[in-house]
Amino acid sequence: MITTLFRFAARLPLPLMHGLGASLGWLAWASSSTYRQRTRAHVAQASLTMDQARGAIGHSGRMLAELPYLWLRPQDALLGDRVQWQGRELVDAALARGKGLIIVTPHLGAFEAIAQSYAEHWGTRHPMTALYRPARKPWLAELVAGSRSRPGLLTAPANLAGVRLMIRSLKQGDCVGLLPDQVPPEGQGVWAPWFGKPAYTMTLLARLIQQTGCTWLAVWCERLPGGQYLIRAAEPAVALPTGGDAAECAAVINQAMEQLILQAPGQYLWSYHRYKQPRPMDPVAPAPVPASGPAPAAADASPKGQP
Repeated sequence: MITTLFRFAARLPLPLMHGLGASLGWLAWASSSTYRQRTRAHVAQASLTMDQARGAIGHSGRMLAELPYLWLRPQDALLGDRVQWQGRELVDAALARGKGLIIVTPHLGAFEAIAQSYAEHWGTRHPMTALYRPARKPWLAELVAGSRSRPGLLTAPANLAGVRLMIRSLKQGDCVGLLPDQVPPEGQGVWAPWFGKPAYTMTLLARLIQQTGCTWLAVWCERLPGGQYLIRAAEPAVALPTGGDAAECAAVINQAMEQLILQAPGQYLWSYHRYKQPRPMDPVAPAPVPASGPAPAAADASPKGQP
């Protein structure tokens, strides 16, 4: 039933789905006191007022409503003219270096659209590998299995094999996509300031950069009226400290993401449980990045799930 609804929704006009999604966002806001309390607390922690972040209520619904289109539209239905890029010359320059590129985006705007648009522009020569965590519910896993995998876009599971895939991709001069404000499992992060309050933060991004010498760009996708998108790519305003430890690097990365979010607080997912305790690490998913030495080749490089 849900899969059928998703496939039907994927064929509806995207502006219509965005309009419906905005209404659903406000309905969720009205019906859940926990949602309201968490959102208000996170907005206040960022020293913002609800007036500055109020747009996020509707955009949280738009984020869900655009998923059928982004996941399940036909393979030959490209984002194309729906998306404009600012800073694409930075992507070109990073790929030309041959050291690999990591596109780093928080839960801001239409982050799902970034990987697909990248794949359409650059994926033929330099595919993107995006980290994913398989859905726990069987119906959802079936729904999204393969839906995010498109030409030029690969996925890597959130375990050691997946990290090896990402290292190999970077060493080949290709691209990796990460959401650094996603809370990692216990043992795969450090506590670092996030808008002035300790939040468990992944160490994977900094270790990939240090180990491969790749370029990283701060990127986010703004939703525009009429089902249009604007993707902005920029060099991070702060640099990783040379030889910095995990906590120092995580703090710098968090600062870079905060600066992106403050550009458009009305499109950030403030309801995301950023300050939660990390869940126990899956015993089959050991520590993410080998400390040194070349990464062994992964046994299976085929995409298997969701980024």
